[in-house]
Amino acid sequence: MPAAAAPIISSVQKLVLYETRARYFLVGSNHAETKYRVLKIDRTEPKDLVIIDDRHVYTQQEVRELLGRLDLGNRTKMGQKGSSGLFRAVSAFGVVGFVRFLEGYYIVLITKRRKMADIGGHAIYKVEDTNMIYIPNDSVRITHPDEARYLRIFQNVDLSSNFYFSYSYDLSHSLQYNLTVLRMPLEMLKSETTQTRQESFDIFEDEGLITQGGSGVFGICSEPYMKYVWNGELLDIIKNTVHRDWLLYIIHGFCGQSKLLIYGRPVYVTLIARRSSKFAGTRFLKRGANCEGDVANEVETEQILCDASVMSFTAGSYSSYVQVRGSVPLYWSQDISTMMPKPPITLDQADPFAHVAALHFDQMLQRFGSPIIILNLVKEREKRKHERILSEELVAAVTYLNQFLPPEHTIIYIPWDMAKYTKSKLCNVLDRLNVIAESVVKKTGFFVNRPDSYCSILRPDEKWNELGGCVIPTGRLQTGVLRTNCVDCLDRTNTAQFMVGKCALAYQLYSLGLIDKPNLQFDTDAVRLFEELYEDHGDTLSLQYGGSQLVHRVKTYRKIAPWTQHSKDIMQTLSRYYSNAFSDADRQDSINLFLGVFHPTEGKPHLWELPTDFYLHHKNTMRLLPTRRSYTYWWTPEVIKHLPLPYDEVICAANLKKLIVKKFHKYEEEIDIHNEFFRPYELSSFDDTFCLAMTSSARDFMPKTVGIDPSPFTVRKPDETGKSVLGNKSNREEAVLQRKTAASAPPPPSEEAVSSSSEDDSGTDREEEGSVSQRSTPVKMTDTGDSTKVTENVVQPMKEVYGINLSDGLSEEDLSIYSRFVQLGQSQHKQDKSSQQLCSRCPDGVIKLTPISAFSQDNIYEVQRCSMFLFYFILIKN
Repeated sequence: MPAAAAPIISSVQKLVLYETRARYFLVGSNHAETKYRVLKIDRTEPKDLVIIDDRHVYTQQEVRELLGRLDLGNRTKMGQKGSSGLFRAVSAFGVVGFVRFLEGYYIVLITKRRKMADIGGHAIYKVEDTNMIYIPNDSVRITHPDEARYLRIFQNVDLSSNFYFSYSYDLSHSLQYNLTVLRMPLEMLKSETTQTRQESFDIFEDEGLITQGGSGVFGICSEPYMKYVWNGELLDIIKNTVHRDWLLYIIHGFCGQSKLLIYGRPVYVTLIARRSSKFAGTRFLKRGANCEGDVANEVETEQILCDASVMSFTAGSYSSYVQVRGSVPLYWSQDISTMMPKPPITLDQADPFAHVAALHFDQMLQRFGSPIIILNLVKEREKRKHERILSEELVAAVTYLNQFLPPEHTIIYIPWDMAKYTKSKLCNVLDRLNVIAESVVKKTGFFVNRPDSYCSILRPDEKWNELGGCVIPTGRLQTGVLRTNCVDCLDRTNTAQFMVGKCALAYQLYSLGLIDKPNLQFDTDAVRLFEELYEDHGDTLSLQYGGSQLVHRVKTYRKIAPWTQHSKDIMQTLSRYYSNAFSDADRQDSINLFLGVFHPTEGKPHLWELPTDFYLHHKNTMRLLPTRRSYTYWWTPEVIKHLPLPYDEVICAANLKKLIVKKFHKYEEEIDIHNEFFRPYELSSFDDTFCLAMTSSARDFMPKTVGIDPSPFTVRKPDETGKSVLGNKSNREEAVLQRKTAASAPPPPSEEAVSSSSEDDSGTDREEEGSVSQRSTPVKMTDTGDSTKVTENVVQPMKEVYGINLSDGLSEEDLSIYSRFVQLGQSQHKQDKSSQQLCSRCPDGVIKLTPISAFSQDNIYEVQRCSMFLFYFILIKN
């Protein structure tokens, strides 16, 4: 069934800023440079922002004529050839927004970008560099002594670090939401098109379509979910003034993509993390929740699986799974003035009716549906109450809220003291997490945009039949979400999310018909690739919130991390402690200024003069809230009616108002994702075409030995792995000895000894972490035995492998066979006989032959001199 609509591609992807003394002219075009729009920005106003959008779509010739007239009209003397009245200031790829401190406005432009992922032909870019330009002219500028300090604080938010955007894919929403919107019924799209035409901003948008008799393709653009948009405040001042194509919304978090090659069939595994812009901040300065139910360190992680052989959202196969992490939704904090590694946890306000938790879970029910599953990993047994304070309060809040919910939609609470299980030598942490993950995925289900395969109907799997979620004619929907938390929501949380994601990945692969059972084992290429992706994801989120990379990784909980990892964990702990003690306050001020939590105002205290930002994030401390929710009916009525489906994805009047629906010609550039991706109209270069160098299971993880099963779902032995274990080590015995030392080393230190708090999460640092320590696999080895036995286990005897030992003397019959073979090779390849003379016998008893191979030297099947000689000898002799 064809999709009812296509996503609208922004027509402003390339920008050039032109400057005159009185105005800035911002010229934006689509990638093909066939359609242009122009913004006029006044430079004569010292403190106000005056922007004019002429609401016209220009051709390339019209823009050239316009710029020519502007250049001619702004020259100092009419007819003067030497001077120019219009200067090209900067080229860019998007507008981050406009900001003002105490003087005039600045414009922030994206000047460099890098492609990070591709979803159905829709490119996802990372911001690499930005440029901040002051708008008012120097002649009208009113200087202020504190302007420069505010500018430094604002620029302390590094926009080149983990900020992402897309011109055609809504990164603030999940894949399930984006594809659900595209499959709306045609009748609703027609009604929305009529309403959009009546309220259309651009008077030229629907020109030529009215007389088509209803022909054309519907294009849909949805409003972003502002909770995960980080430049919403910067764009708010122009949102109602300019065309929507000028508005480029940016998310903060992580985006990574890897290629899983299954017998030549490419499958993309994408991981997207969206960090909330509400109650955002650093580790010890932002804990718990604010009065509106927004929690600290809230991140929505989505793993997307797609068959890369088919690009279209319509015909392709796509699957996704979403999970969330976030601080415990209570009023609590930690006082860092004592300079303790583990500051005491304090409950700031009594909340007997769980008001803040109710607001938080109401948001989750609206976005994800039911059931909401809480996996609480904080400690429950302590000599002195520390983390247990949060567990007791969270249990009381969930118990109170559940008594008013319908029984089928209650919040599921799973407490599990992960630290206690880690210390125990009898318990396997990941086995227990795998049991929890299976239970969670069966309750929530996952999203897939195609019906169940016929083979699943013929050979049904028991686990597949127990899967939850919502089954629809076009596939499956995820209903509900897992919410994981520890104290910091870093180390322990990342490991738990990895195990749940690994379980969901197995179901996703099974649903697309790529594996025969929904089960994945450790030490396979697929799981190693997924683990590396998740460690990169965890490292990035940990740096953003905690100031360091992950302290405890998946290998730490598998108890296979080498002894060198322990010292690195200690260094990460010290780095985290230093960041929390000395730099987090400045980072928090920068975040508050960037997100618009604090607005500089003349005559009021400056940002650096505030003793605390508590009043900025808790609005109920500054004014009384207009309405107060019921203590018993704590949810939104419309949300509870549509459970278990998420209310945001239900087709209703309120949600239809959030959509922009427009009818296009069939081959219009705004909806033609094929031309947008392949770009046949331009001359391509290899640097641009292959700029996305993603990790590949075949290149980076599959063993290079001939005869090894190339399936990424085959369990690899330690000596069969590619870069994951041995890395670039040329000495195999040294690698084995290193693994033996790691296996016999004492278990990793406890959390109290290493971590400055309960664990924090992060991913993999490919540059600083060695390949051995990052991707080692479990090896069962005994402590006894000499080095000779270790070598024999790795390098098998030549006699056993090839059936001959070269150190033995060669018979006359064998020598004659060698001579005939060399003569045949020389005549076949017409080589110079003078350089191919055959030596009768080497001093060590080995004949010297020049190997002839059809493979290049950088090929994985390259034949070495010794191996080729033995191969030909055995082949001819047999």
